[in-house]
Amino acid sequence: MLTISGLSKVYPTGTHALKNVSFTVKEPQVVTIIGPSGAGKSTLIRCINRLVEPTAGTITLDGIDITALNRRDLRKVRRRMGMIFQEYNLVERLTVMENLLSGRLGYVGFWRTYRRAFPAGDVAAAFTLLERVGLSGYESTRADALSGGERQRVGISRALMQQPNLLLVDEPTASLDPKTSRQIMRILVELAHERGTPALVNMHDVGLAQSFADRIIGLRGGEIVFDGPASHVTADVLTEIYGEEDWSTTIRKVEDEKGTPDTPRPERQDRLTRDTPV
Repeated sequence: MLTISGLSKVYPTGTHALKNVSFTVKEPQVVTIIGPSGAGKSTLIRCINRLVEPTAGTITLDGIDITALNRRDLRKVRRRMGMIFQEYNLVERLTVMENLLSGRLGYVGFWRTYRRAFPAGDVAAAFTLLERVGLSGYESTRADALSGGERQRVGISRALMQQPNLLLVDEPTASLDPKTSRQIMRILVELAHERGTPALVNMHDVGLAQSFADRIIGLRGGEIVFDGPASHVTADVLTEIYGEEDWSTTIRKVEDEKGTPDTPRPERQDRLTRDTPV
């Protein structure tokens, strides 16, 4: 369970990015955080794992007060929080498999990591995740040879390799085309539900948020102005979050596409094997 109470963040410039934010996530649900640019969405996500240090308030994950931890204990708790970044944060020169297995670095000894001698169970789990996200056969491909959608799938898989208690996701579809964005959100939501992992997803696309989230939190000026089921997002709610506008074409359900996520491109599938050194 994640509990945030009275969370505030004031930057050295005097900007109040968050103002007394409080909410609780008690179950494995997907919560999207929406709001205009500068509303505090990314700051909120990054305060939870203390990539940004809060100014005031408490953040509790499964009974542990994250804001009170020293650096050593914080590193241990961060193992339990999978982070998925907008810019992917993959190691470009490493293969897909090596990037996935980097999600186990907090659990594997230094020398095993140095020799890339990961446990067989971790390697098997990585292959299972690659198949699940539609990247079976890509394990030997370098990260810098992937498309944006493929990179984000690797980023999701790497975060899940940590076996986290919480997923923190920062703008996962910001650089992707509409079709790929829907596929990425579908994968993310399905895996979060299958594994019973709550997820906080910061995003701009209201249509995607409404279509895939269990719950939506709306931020404006660093404060929560809406917190409820996606089905309760109305024109009045969006006006409260973003300001006056014609929201008639925004409040919609994105139709669920039939079929599975994109499969590897044929020319690449032919030349990839599972003979991946790890």
